[in-house]
Amino acid sequence: MRALFAYAARDLRLETCETAAPGPGEVRVDLVRGGICGSDLHYYNHGGFGSVRLREPMILGHEVAGRVAEPGPGVEGLAPGTLVAISPSRPCGTCGECLRGLPNQCLDMRFYGSAMPFPHIQGAFRDSLTVRAEQCIPADGLSAAQASMAEPLSVCLHAVRRAGEMLGRRVLVTGCGPIGILTILAARRAGASEIIATDIAHEALDFARQAGADVTLNTLDEPDALAPYQTGKGSLDVLFECSGAEPALRGGIAALRPRGIVVQAGLSGDMALPMMQVTAKELEIRGTFRFHEEFAIAVRMMQQGLIETSLLLTHSFPLAEFSAAFATANDRTKAMKVQLEFGEA
Repeated sequence: MRALFAYAARDLRLETCETAAPGPGEVRVDLVRGGICGSDLHYYNHGGFGSVRLREPMILGHEVAGRVAEPGPGVEGLAPGTLVAISPSRPCGTCGECLRGLPNQCLDMRFYGSAMPFPHIQGAFRDSLTVRAEQCIPADGLSAAQASMAEPLSVCLHAVRRAGEMLGRRVLVTGCGPIGILTILAARRAGASEIIATDIAHEALDFARQAGADVTLNTLDEPDALAPYQTGKGSLDVLFECSGAEPALRGGIAALRPRGIVVQAGLSGDMALPMMQVTAKELEIRGTFRFHEEFAIAVRMMQQGLIETSLLLTHSFPLAEFSAAFATANDRTKAMKVQLEFGEA
Protein backbone atom coordinates (compact mmCIF):
# COMPACT_ATOMS: atom_id res chain seq x y z
CA MET A 1 0.00 0.00 0.00
CA ARG A 2 1.11 3.58 -0.70
CA ALA A 3 1.59 6.17 2.05
CA LEU A 4 2.71 9.80 2.01
CA PHE A 5 5.66 10.40 4.35
CA ALA A 6 7.17 13.70 5.49
CA TYR A 7 10.92 13.35 6.04
CA ALA A 8 11.67 17.03 6.63
CA ALA A 9 10.56 20.46 5.43
CA ARG A 10 9.80 20.29 1.69
CA ASP A 11 10.66 16.59 1.62
CA LEU A 12 7.56 14.48 0.99
CA ARG A 13 7.88 10.94 -0.36
CA LEU A 14 5.28 8.47 -1.59
CA GLU A 15 6.43 5.09 -0.30
CA THR A 16 4.98 1.71 0.58
CA CYS A 17 3.75 0.65 4.00
CA GLU A 18 2.05 -2.39 5.47
CA THR A 19 -1.59 -2.50 6.54
CA ALA A 20 -2.36 -4.81 9.45
CA ALA A 21 -5.24 -7.26 9.20
CA PRO A 22 -8.11 -6.14 11.45
CA GLY A 23 -8.25 -7.79 14.85
CA PRO A 24 -11.25 -8.04 17.17
CA GLY A 25 -13.11 -4.74 17.26
CA GLU A 26 -11.14 -3.34 14.32
CA VAL A 27 -11.95 -2.47 10.71
CA ARG A 28 -9.80 -2.16 7.61
CA VAL A 29 -10.85 0.85 5.55
CA ASP A 30 -9.86 1.67 1.99
CA LEU A 31 -9.32 5.42 1.92
CA VAL A 32 -11.17 7.55 -0.62
CA ARG A 33 -10.48 11.18 0.35
CA GLY A 34 -8.09 12.99 2.67
CA GLY A 35 -7.94 16.72 3.36
CA ILE A 36 -4.67 18.62 3.70
CA CYS A 37 -4.75 20.37 7.07
CA GLY A 38 -2.86 23.40 8.34
CA SER A 39 -0.73 21.11 10.49
CA ASP A 40 0.17 19.04 7.41
CA LEU A 41 1.31 22.28 5.77
CA HIS A 42 3.37 23.20 8.84
CA TYR A 43 5.21 19.88 8.57
CA TYR A 44 5.61 20.38 4.83
CA ASN A 45 6.80 23.98 5.00
CA HIS A 46 8.75 24.05 8.24
CA GLY A 47 9.21 20.49 9.46
CA GLY A 48 6.87 21.22 12.38
CA PHE A 49 5.36 24.09 14.35
CA GLY A 50 6.36 25.76 17.60
CA SER A 51 8.48 23.30 19.54
CA VAL A 52 7.07 20.30 17.63
CA ARG A 53 9.59 19.01 15.07
CA LEU A 54 9.85 16.01 12.78
CA ARG A 55 12.44 13.64 14.22
CA GLU A 56 11.72 10.65 12.00
CA PRO A 57 9.76 10.00 8.78
CA MET A 58 6.05 10.36 9.47
CA ILE A 59 2.94 9.61 7.42
CA LEU A 60 0.89 12.79 7.20
CA GLY A 61 -2.87 13.19 7.34
CA HIS A 62 -5.82 12.98 9.69
CA GLU A 63 -8.84 14.35 7.75
CA VAL A 64 -9.94 11.16 6.03
CA ALA A 65 -12.91 9.14 4.86
CA GLY A 66 -13.16 5.79 3.12
CA ARG A 67 -15.13 2.61 2.60
CA VAL A 68 -15.10 -0.39 4.90
CA ALA A 69 -13.08 -3.16 3.27
CA GLU A 70 -12.88 -5.77 6.02
CA PRO A 71 -14.59 -5.77 9.43
CA GLY A 72 -12.70 -7.64 12.12
CA PRO A 73 -14.17 -10.28 14.45
CA GLY A 74 -17.05 -9.02 16.55
CA VAL A 75 -17.66 -5.83 14.55
CA GLU A 76 -21.30 -5.10 13.74
CA GLY A 77 -22.97 -2.32 11.78
CA LEU A 78 -20.01 -1.64 9.49
CA ALA A 79 -20.61 -3.75 6.42
CA PRO A 80 -18.11 -3.81 3.56
CA GLY A 81 -18.68 -0.85 1.26
CA THR A 82 -20.03 1.45 3.99
CA LEU A 83 -18.72 5.00 3.65
CA VAL A 84 -17.25 6.15 6.97
CA ALA A 85 -15.61 9.26 8.33
CA ILE A 86 -12.62 8.18 10.42
CA SER A 87 -11.93 10.02 13.66
CA PRO A 88 -8.20 10.46 14.22
CA SER A 89 -8.78 10.87 17.95
CA ARG A 90 -7.54 7.76 19.79
CA PRO A 91 -7.38 8.46 23.54
CA CYS A 92 -6.26 5.67 25.85
CA GLY A 93 -9.37 5.81 28.06
CA THR A 94 -7.41 4.96 31.21
CA CYS A 95 -5.18 7.95 32.05
CA GLY A 96 -6.12 10.61 34.57
CA GLU A 97 -7.34 13.09 31.94
CA CYS A 98 -9.48 10.51 30.18
CA LEU A 99 -10.98 9.38 33.49
CA ARG A 100 -11.97 12.93 34.40
CA GLY A 101 -13.81 13.34 31.10
CA LEU A 102 -11.19 15.08 28.97
CA PRO A 103 -10.30 12.54 26.28
CA ASN A 104 -8.91 15.26 24.00
CA GLN A 105 -6.27 15.90 26.69
CA CYS A 106 -5.29 12.23 26.94
CA LEU A 107 -1.77 11.69 28.26
CA ASP A 108 -1.25 8.88 25.75
CA MET A 109 -3.21 10.24 22.78
CA ARG A 110 -2.44 8.55 19.48
CA PHE A 111 -3.74 11.25 17.13
CA TYR A 112 -2.96 10.50 13.51
CA GLY A 113 -0.08 12.37 11.89
CA SER A 114 1.35 13.96 15.03
CA ALA A 115 5.03 14.60 15.79
CA MET A 116 4.23 15.72 19.34
CA PRO A 117 5.24 12.34 20.83
CA PHE A 118 8.26 10.31 19.86
CA PRO A 119 8.12 7.89 18.19
CA HIS A 120 5.69 9.92 16.10
CA ILE A 121 2.11 8.82 15.55
CA GLN A 122 1.84 7.80 11.92
CA GLY A 123 -0.93 9.44 9.93
CA ALA A 124 -3.72 8.40 7.59
CA PHE A 125 -2.60 9.46 4.10
CA ARG A 126 -2.35 5.88 2.85
CA ASP A 127 -4.37 3.62 0.61
CA SER A 128 -5.64 1.43 3.42
CA LEU A 129 -5.88 1.88 7.18
CA THR A 130 -6.85 -0.44 10.02
CA VAL A 131 -8.75 1.40 12.74
CA ARG A 132 -10.84 0.75 15.82
CA ALA A 133 -14.50 0.30 14.96
CA GLU A 134 -15.52 3.18 17.22
CA GLN A 135 -13.43 5.55 15.10
CA CYS A 136 -15.70 4.87 12.11
CA ILE A 137 -18.80 7.04 11.82
CA PRO A 138 -21.12 5.95 8.99
CA ALA A 139 -21.53 8.84 6.55
CA ASP A 140 -24.61 7.75 4.59
CA GLY A 141 -25.89 10.53 2.36
CA LEU A 142 -22.56 12.36 2.21
CA SER A 143 -19.86 12.24 -0.42
CA ALA A 144 -16.42 11.07 0.65
CA ALA A 145 -15.22 14.64 0.15
CA GLN A 146 -17.83 15.90 2.61
CA ALA A 147 -17.19 13.08 5.07
CA SER A 148 -13.50 13.95 5.27
CA MET A 149 -14.52 17.44 6.42
CA ALA A 150 -15.80 15.98 9.69
CA GLU A 151 -12.40 16.38 11.35
CA PRO A 152 -11.89 20.14 10.80
CA LEU A 153 -15.56 20.77 11.55
CA SER A 154 -15.13 18.88 14.84
CA VAL A 155 -12.25 21.20 15.77
CA CYS A 156 -14.54 24.18 15.29
CA LEU A 157 -17.51 22.67 17.11
CA HIS A 158 -15.22 22.08 20.07
CA ALA A 159 -13.95 25.67 19.85
CA VAL A 160 -17.50 27.05 19.86
CA ARG A 161 -18.37 24.81 22.78
CA ARG A 162 -15.36 26.21 24.67
CA ALA A 163 -16.74 29.72 24.18
CA GLY A 164 -19.90 28.87 26.12
CA GLU A 165 -23.25 30.58 25.50
CA MET A 166 -23.38 31.80 21.90
CA LEU A 167 -27.00 32.90 21.49
CA GLY A 168 -27.12 36.57 20.57
CA ARG A 169 -23.37 37.07 20.90
CA ARG A 170 -21.34 39.45 18.74
CA VAL A 171 -18.40 37.43 17.47
CA LEU A 172 -15.04 38.24 15.91
CA VAL A 173 -13.20 35.58 13.89
CA THR A 174 -9.59 36.43 13.05
CA GLY A 175 -8.05 34.32 10.30
CA CYS A 176 -10.26 32.93 7.54
CA GLY A 177 -8.55 29.72 6.55
CA PRO A 178 -10.59 26.50 6.76
CA ILE A 179 -10.77 26.61 10.58
CA GLY A 180 -11.89 30.23 10.56
CA ILE A 181 -14.56 29.60 7.90
CA LEU A 182 -15.88 26.53 9.69
CA THR A 183 -15.92 28.49 12.96
CA ILE A 184 -18.10 31.10 11.29
CA LEU A 185 -20.52 28.35 10.24
CA ALA A 186 -20.48 26.72 13.69
CA ALA A 187 -20.89 29.98 15.60
CA ARG A 188 -23.83 31.00 13.45
CA ARG A 189 -25.47 27.62 13.92
CA ALA A 190 -24.98 28.05 17.69
CA GLY A 191 -26.83 31.39 17.64
CA ALA A 192 -24.27 34.17 17.13
CA SER A 193 -26.17 37.32 16.12
CA GLU A 194 -23.31 39.15 14.40
CA ILE A 195 -20.04 37.80 13.02
CA ILE A 196 -17.12 40.00 11.99
CA ALA A 197 -14.30 38.26 10.11
CA THR A 198 -10.78 39.55 9.50
CA ASP A 199 -7.94 38.36 7.32
CA ILE A 200 -5.11 39.77 5.23
CA ALA A 201 -6.22 38.07 2.00
CA HIS A 202 -9.19 39.17 -0.10
CA GLU A 203 -9.76 35.62 -1.34
CA ALA A 204 -10.15 34.29 2.21
CA LEU A 205 -12.63 37.04 3.03
CA ASP A 206 -14.69 36.07 -0.03
CA PHE A 207 -15.14 32.65 1.58
CA ALA A 208 -16.05 34.31 4.90
CA ARG A 209 -18.85 36.20 3.17
CA GLN A 210 -20.09 33.00 1.53
CA ALA A 211 -20.10 31.36 4.97
CA GLY A 212 -22.33 34.13 6.31
CA ALA A 213 -20.04 36.63 8.01
CA ASP A 214 -21.89 39.93 8.42
CA VAL A 215 -18.77 42.10 8.11
CA THR A 216 -15.43 41.24 6.52
CA LEU A 217 -12.32 43.36 7.09
CA ASN A 218 -8.93 43.22 5.40
CA THR A 219 -6.48 44.25 8.10
CA LEU A 220 -3.57 44.36 5.67
CA ASP A 221 -5.25 47.02 3.53
CA GLU A 222 -6.76 48.73 6.59
CA PRO A 223 -4.65 48.14 9.73
CA ASP A 224 -7.19 50.11 11.80
CA ALA A 225 -10.23 48.33 10.39
CA LEU A 226 -11.29 47.12 13.88
CA ALA A 227 -11.13 50.63 15.37
CA PRO A 228 -14.94 51.11 15.40
CA TYR A 229 -15.25 48.00 17.59
CA GLN A 230 -12.43 49.11 19.91
CA THR A 231 -14.02 52.36 21.11
CA GLY A 232 -14.61 52.75 24.82
CA LYS A 233 -13.65 49.42 26.35
CA GLY A 234 -14.58 47.39 23.28
CA SER A 235 -17.89 46.08 22.03
CA LEU A 236 -17.63 42.43 20.99
CA ASP A 237 -18.43 39.40 23.13
CA VAL A 238 -16.27 36.56 21.79
CA LEU A 239 -13.01 36.38 19.85
CA PHE A 240 -12.15 33.20 17.96
CA GLU A 241 -8.50 33.69 17.10
CA CYS A 242 -7.89 31.28 14.22
CA SER A 243 -4.73 32.69 12.62
CA GLY A 244 -2.05 32.10 15.25
CA ALA A 245 -0.81 35.64 14.48
CA GLU A 246 0.01 37.92 17.39
CA PRO A 247 -1.24 41.14 15.68
CA ALA A 248 -4.63 39.47 15.15
CA LEU A 249 -4.80 38.44 18.81
CA ARG A 250 -3.88 41.92 20.01
CA GLY A 251 -6.38 43.64 17.74
CA GLY A 252 -9.11 41.22 18.75
CA ILE A 253 -8.49 41.68 22.46
CA ALA A 254 -8.78 45.44 22.03
CA ALA A 255 -12.20 44.93 20.39
CA LEU A 256 -13.60 42.77 23.22
CA ARG A 257 -15.91 44.28 25.79
CA PRO A 258 -15.21 43.79 29.50
CA ARG A 259 -15.55 40.14 30.51
CA GLY A 260 -15.39 39.06 26.90
CA ILE A 261 -13.99 35.67 25.97
CA VAL A 262 -10.94 34.81 23.86
CA VAL A 263 -10.88 31.34 22.32
CA GLN A 264 -7.42 30.68 20.91
CA ALA A 265 -7.65 28.17 18.08
CA GLY A 266 -4.68 29.15 15.91
CA LEU A 267 -1.42 27.29 16.54
CA SER A 268 1.87 28.85 15.49
CA GLY A 269 3.98 29.14 18.63
CA ASP A 270 4.07 31.38 21.68
CA MET A 271 2.68 34.92 21.50
CA ALA A 272 2.95 37.95 23.77
CA LEU A 273 -0.33 39.05 25.34
CA PRO A 274 -1.49 42.60 26.24
CA MET A 275 -1.93 41.53 29.85
CA MET A 276 -2.95 44.98 31.08
CA GLN A 277 -6.03 44.84 28.85
CA VAL A 278 -6.75 41.25 29.81
CA THR A 279 -6.59 42.14 33.50
CA ALA A 280 -8.36 45.50 33.40
CA LYS A 281 -11.21 44.25 31.21
CA GLU A 282 -11.45 40.95 33.12
CA LEU A 283 -11.19 38.95 29.94
CA GLU A 284 -11.17 35.16 29.88
CA ILE A 285 -8.64 33.38 27.69
CA ARG A 286 -9.61 29.84 26.79
CA GLY A 287 -7.61 27.37 24.78
CA THR A 288 -9.21 24.90 22.44
CA PHE A 289 -7.44 21.73 21.36
CA ARG A 290 -8.69 19.05 19.02
CA PHE A 291 -12.02 17.35 19.93
CA HIS A 292 -13.45 13.94 20.70
CA GLU A 293 -17.20 13.43 20.97
CA GLU A 294 -17.78 16.33 18.56
CA PHE A 295 -16.69 14.13 15.65
CA ALA A 296 -19.90 12.11 15.46
CA ILE A 297 -21.88 15.32 15.95
CA ALA A 298 -20.07 16.90 12.99
CA VAL A 299 -21.01 14.00 10.72
CA ARG A 300 -24.61 14.12 11.87
CA MET A 301 -24.87 17.90 11.36
CA MET A 302 -23.61 17.56 7.79
CA GLN A 303 -26.01 14.69 7.12
CA GLN A 304 -28.91 16.80 8.41
CA GLY A 305 -27.88 19.79 6.30
CA LEU A 306 -27.32 21.94 9.38
CA ILE A 307 -23.78 22.91 8.32
CA GLU A 308 -22.72 22.91 4.67
CA THR A 309 -18.99 22.38 4.27
CA SER A 310 -18.85 21.93 0.49
CA LEU A 311 -18.17 25.62 -0.12
CA LEU A 312 -14.65 25.10 1.27
CA LEU A 313 -13.74 22.30 -1.16
CA THR A 314 -11.76 23.98 -3.92
CA HIS A 315 -9.35 21.34 -5.27
CA SER A 316 -8.63 17.62 -5.28
CA PHE A 317 -5.65 15.69 -6.65
CA PRO A 318 -4.81 12.00 -7.04
CA LEU A 319 -2.43 10.84 -4.31
CA ALA A 320 0.36 10.45 -6.88
CA GLU A 321 0.13 14.20 -7.53
CA PHE A 322 0.86 15.09 -3.91
CA SER A 323 3.45 17.70 -4.87
CA ALA A 324 0.91 19.69 -6.86
CA ALA A 325 -1.66 19.22 -4.10
CA PHE A 326 0.59 20.67 -1.41
CA ALA A 327 1.76 23.50 -3.65
CA THR A 328 -1.86 24.41 -4.32
CA ALA A 329 -2.82 24.16 -0.64
CA ASN A 330 0.05 26.53 0.13
CA ASP A 331 -1.38 29.22 -2.16
CA ARG A 332 -4.15 31.06 -0.34
CA THR A 333 -4.99 33.01 -3.50
CA LYS A 334 -6.08 29.75 -5.16
CA ALA A 335 -7.23 27.30 -2.53
CA MET A 336 -9.25 26.93 0.63
CA LYS A 337 -9.41 23.16 1.20
CA VAL A 338 -7.38 20.76 -0.95
CA GLN A 339 -8.02 17.03 -0.79
CA LEU A 340 -6.13 13.96 -1.93
CA GLU A 341 -7.98 11.24 -3.87
CA PHE A 342 -7.23 7.66 -2.88
CA GLY A 343 -9.91 5.82 -4.82
CA GLU A 344 -13.45 5.96 -6.14
CA ALA A 345 -16.03 7.91 -4.12
